Amino acid sequence: MSLSRRDLVGASGLALLSAAAVSGRVQAQSIPEAPTTTTNTMQPPLYPKSGPDYQPVVTLNGWTLPWRQNGDWKEFHLVAEPVEREMAPGMIARLWGYNGQSPGPTIEAVEGDKVRIFVTNRLPEHTTIHWHGQLLPCGMDGVGGLNQPHIKPGQTFVYEYQLMKSGTFMYHPHADEMVQMAMGMMGFFVVHPRDPKLHRVDRDFVFLLASYDIDPGNYVPKVAEMTAFNMWTWNSRVFPGIDPLVIAKGDRVRVRVGNLTMTNHPIHMHGYDFEVTCTDGGWVRPEARWPEVTIDIPVGAMRAYEFDAIYPGDWAIHCHKSHHTMNAMGHDIRTFIGVNKRQFSQQMKRLVPEYMAMGSAGMADMGEMEMPLPDNTLPMMTGFSQFGAVEMGGMFSVVKVREGLASGDYKDPGHYQNPPGTVAWEWKGPKPATTRPPVPKTAAKPGEAMKVVKPSGHGGHK
Repeated sequence: MSLSRRDLVGASGLALLSAAAVSGRVQAQSIPEAPTTTTNTMQPPLYPKSGPDYQPVVTLNGWTLPWRQNGDWKEFHLVAEPVEREMAPGMIARLWGYNGQSPGPTIEAVEGDKVRIFVTNRLPEHTTIHWHGQLLPCGMDGVGGLNQPHIKPGQTFVYEYQLMKSGTFMYHPHADEMVQMAMGMMGFFVVHPRDPKLHRVDRDFVFLLASYDIDPGNYVPKVAEMTAFNMWTWNSRVFPGIDPLVIAKGDRVRVRVGNLTMTNHPIHMHGYDFEVTCTDGGWVRPEARWPEVTIDIPVGAMRAYEFDAIYPGDWAIHCHKSHHTMNAMGHDIRTFIGVNKRQFSQQMKRLVPEYMAMGSAGMADMGEMEMPLPDNTLPMMTGFSQFGAVEMGGMFSVVKVREGLASGDYKDPGHYQNPPGTVAWEWKGPKPATTRPPVPKTAAKPGEAMKVVKPSGHGGHK
């Protein structure tokens, strides 16, 4: 769904009434347009055309919301509305979001800026927006009923406050929160330091963690789910639909990760160690930063880390909870490892000729096989690269460090061309001697039940 210029003009009278009810200000003489997009790929960073200089962020599979300068105020317009989000090619989710997308566009501004944010509600129920982590007047904090009236369908409210500190923040509803956040209503809010030299990096990536439970063949998440999620997403995308983090060799890089799921996520990046430089509470002092290769992102929190991109290559980045790097995973799957299903398969094929037994030697064969799927779902493991199946899904992407990239070049450079002699290879020489001990005669044969030996009573046991 998108919002046209005519819609905006028609809603402006209501918007001004709501603005007066919330803030009492009269400076907002007209409502700014609300840009919208349904693009699923990362958009170029939005460089500032006036005011303090800063290195803008890039949002994986997302974009930055343009603003309008109105006197001393930077004005933004968010539209809460139903959206469609392609999680990866082959699967569409019907979510709620902002300005045509879930998550909503990233808001960027500078420490000390006065911001005026118009919020139009095109949902079927009331909403609000909470500015997670911001220091602001109580009446702008966005908890419906406590800090403000709810924004009813068709209404536009205005939030006004001055940005008191730089850092990384989020926005999300505080009205029917279980439903609205489960439906994808969230976004990033990045505040850059007033001093353009402070905490400066060459590339700055942001993405939000969210989880959904969408049954195969369905489009709408189960909003009452608490634990059994089957789609673990970065910016409501799953591998192989998540953009790579494209970086020029030698760049200083920051990665900002926010977590609005119901569990923590240990985000692990291969090939590098890094230092944690920012949390929701603010910047970590240089002497207090700590080195990591995995950073745990708590629920409702943000962590940012930085590293120098000195090692070229294609480096995996992913959540280290193994089930979070799989798609459309059921939770009632039996384990068949070591089970001989040959006879069973022959019998099943008489009834279902296309039947294929899987899982006897693990689940890796699912990464390479292209089997028919139910409508609107994805394989549990998928994705291919230059050496074959990647066998991943969910919260997984690739950090692509390359020499010679221009500062504003974020295009996927393709597969990394490894220098000769630097790829693991198969040994073709003599096979190693067998070191496995012989099988005890008392061991059960394949398919035979193990015998239970009762204690002999020695050692004081009876």
